[in-house]
Amino acid sequence: MPSKIAGTRRPSAVRGGGRASATPRRGRGGGVRGLYERVRKAWDRPLTAYYVIIGAGLLITTLGLVMVYSASMITALRYDLVPSYFFRKQFFAALLGTGLLLVASRMPVKLHRALAYPILAGAVFLMVLVQIPGIGHAVNGNQNWISLGGPFQLQPSEFGKLGLILWGADLLARKQDMRLLTQWKHMLVPLVPGAFMLLGLIMLGGDMGTSIILAAILFGLLWTAGAPTRLFVGVLTVAGAIGVLLIKTSSNRMKRFDCIGATDPGGEGAPCLQAAHGIYALASGGWFGSGLGASVEKWGQLPEAHTDFIFAVTGEELGLAGTLSVLALFAALGYAGIRVAGGTEDPFVRFAAGGVTTWITAQAVINIGAVLGLLPIAGVPLPLFSYGGSALLPTMFAVGLLIAFARQEPAAKAALAMRRPGWGKRVGKRWKSMRRRVKKRPSGER
Repeated sequence: MPSKIAGTRRPSAVRGGGRASATPRRGRGGGVRGLYERVRKAWDRPLTAYYVIIGAGLLITTLGLVMVYSASMITALRYDLVPSYFFRKQFFAALLGTGLLLVASRMPVKLHRALAYPILAGAVFLMVLVQIPGIGHAVNGNQNWISLGGPFQLQPSEFGKLGLILWGADLLARKQDMRLLTQWKHMLVPLVPGAFMLLGLIMLGGDMGTSIILAAILFGLLWTAGAPTRLFVGVLTVAGAIGVLLIKTSSNRMKRFDCIGATDPGGEGAPCLQAAHGIYALASGGWFGSGLGASVEKWGQLPEAHTDFIFAVTGEELGLAGTLSVLALFAALGYAGIRVAGGTEDPFVRFAAGGVTTWITAQAVINIGAVLGLLPIAGVPLPLFSYGGSALLPTMFAVGLLIAFARQEPAAKAALAMRRPGWGKRVGKRWKSMRRRVKKRPSGER
């Protein structure tokens, strides 16, 4: 029999009859830390930003198509159109936009830079045409559309956003290569005068919302280029003063500020009708909404239910869960864009990615903030989500830019090269192999 030694104890596994554990148990804090580490490692992978941009962009567009169909049916019936009229137009625009996204995502950076000046020149030319009587077309009091015949219209200012980003990124990149961005005059000229020219053309048509987005893009480019705080504040002060002057001189714009947070449509003329019914739609959605197609506000009470206030219909039909999902997708897209801009050594890629990210996130914040009653109604659509082909096409091209920049990072290139070839390449290789085997057979065996 084994001798008993004083002071010794049997292992806990033997005492309890269980198995001995080689590793200590982790408490709740360790589990949370482990989860955080796994998420952080997953996010630090080379292709994470690439997949997040693709996934978030396509999910926002797809969910937007669903909500456009739901929110626009009653409006289409009111104009004696088929219920799917607006959805069909948006779906066609989404198909074209997907083609632009694929083309942009496969284009090299040199070609993107080469397209900067043609896109900007074309946008400026069309924006000038908008102001010519008989060519330009007014919608909701804003002269910023060109009729293409039939139900199709074009808003050139949407392409002006893309043109400003590409032109500004190419301009700043060339100046950085020549080490000129340390001088304030090279930082501002000709970028700021060119942006102000676009702003002037847009404001001639009375479109304050698009002007705000264009100004945000300008500030995003300057911020990404490392503009000094004094210079940045100076440009912001001048733009703010011009904006205040334009708002003060327009009674319509002043009324929009009066309707911030309004829950009452107001008296004669119901000046806050849209703001109030947007809040009503969100408030009646609850946690999970009333269901797709079951919105009450879209039956004529909420103006622009399928365009500027589609987020309110989303909250009514899909509830808080739906709106938070939309916010999460925009947050993921914005964060991935920031990662692309911050992780590259190419100055053009950094400036262009920063400009696109500023554009999409700023426009989303302004639109959603207006629906929530936190900001004045600016009349801008929710990117990739609201109805409108003129807004969808350049935005999807811009998402394609981010995809192209994400896949051209050195680490992402290496990771993509190590992947197995796609199914198309595998089928092509197998087909070539079969043809070679057939050719090698004797003629009598064929």
